[in-house]
Amino acid sequence: MNGMKIVTIGGGSSYTPELIEGFIKRWSELPVSEIWLVDIEAGKEKLEIVGQLAKRMIEKAGLPIKVSLTTDRRLALKGADFVTTQMRIGSIDARILDEKIPLKYDVIGQETNGPGGLFKGLRTIPVILDICRDMEELCPDAWLINFTNPAGMVTEAVLRYSKITKVVGLCNVPIGMKMHIAKTLNVESGRIHIDFAGLNHMVFGLRVYLDGKDKTAEVIDKLIAGEKQMSMQNIASLEWEPQFLKALQAIPCPYHRYYYKTREMLQQEKEEAAVRGCRGEVVKQLENDLFELYKDPNLSIKPPQLEKRGGAYYSDAACSLINSIYNNKGDIQTVNVQNKGAITGLSYESAVEVDCIITKEGPKPIAMGELPVAVNGLVQQIKSFERTAAEAAVTGSYETALLAMTINPLVPSDRVAKQLLDEMLEAHKEHLPQFFKEASYR
Repeated sequence: MNGMKIVTIGGGSSYTPELIEGFIKRWSELPVSEIWLVDIEAGKEKLEIVGQLAKRMIEKAGLPIKVSLTTDRRLALKGADFVTTQMRIGSIDARILDEKIPLKYDVIGQETNGPGGLFKGLRTIPVILDICRDMEELCPDAWLINFTNPAGMVTEAVLRYSKITKVVGLCNVPIGMKMHIAKTLNVESGRIHIDFAGLNHMVFGLRVYLDGKDKTAEVIDKLIAGEKQMSMQNIASLEWEPQFLKALQAIPCPYHRYYYKTREMLQQEKEEAAVRGCRGEVVKQLENDLFELYKDPNLSIKPPQLEKRGGAYYSDAACSLINSIYNNKGDIQTVNVQNKGAITGLSYESAVEVDCIITKEGPKPIAMGELPVAVNGLVQQIKSFERTAAEAAVTGSYETALLAMTINPLVPSDRVAKQLLDEMLEAHKEHLPQFFKEASYR
């Protein structure tokens, strides 16, 4: 059997060593022969640093994988089997703006939620759709595995505005939740199964099973009893009200704090921003430190410091997914795909985050039925936001972008939405050409 060609767009990312490690670990059943790391001209230095580390890792493993570095995306894409995307349009400086500008208006500034999530989507979706057009021409049979945030909104846009149907969005949140619950129950994570359903960064653990037995109530009780709160590097682990968790009867993901604890999370963000900067500024320093490590010619492993970056397990999840598609494993993974009726009440063609059986034809969503009444409304609201935001990204319509900003539950009013939109459009002008054609702006 011929070897596989993997193309990673955003190859100069600090996450790339984890991706390489994942392919090395699985090489006995996943015969990767070529890995192409692609980045833009401005990211050339980081691409070179990460690329050399990737080559050292593969050399140490003694594997016949050729690593190519390029800024020519079309050259890389030709004949690819899998394309992974891990981009940040505007780099970390754009993220910092996404986080700091909303705080001036007493609105949560967060990378993938609220105004920050909207603007990350507006910058990212046109670029992803360009990549899709290249793929249609150069590697029409390839799978697109996207872990560029906001992953749900990006998957939604690909499904609605491109001809690519072989697309899967990935997130590390369900993996993190599963590992935390396994630790809470003091068992190996392989013995745990969670019924996940919802949207990206809006996913709920509806039921938890240990060796096939329903342990949902016990897990909720343990969370209430003051076990370590489930969170992530980039989200403050504020404790839930016990009675709220008891009544919800589902496991919320860490990002739900932005919606169920909005005022407390805003206060926390403002305090942290005043003391040590916003999360983007912290990450910028972490990135600088990581790249200093990566430069070391004696380093030939993924350094443990990478886990502080906040996206641990993303890349490993991508390798696991590619492995399961390639080898027709039929295992269950939680991914972002077209709903196809899996969640009743969300449209057939919309992107959802749900448990899927992974086959060589791709992920097959598992029917979850109706979401609980208590969570369904918020999920519907976020889906309407994602769809409107994706439309704004494609059309460059100021009015549609204002509508998306206003209907997001973290934005308090249409007036504040307009103020935020105007300032953020100006701040990100360089990366939002679709909004500045002729005189359509405002």
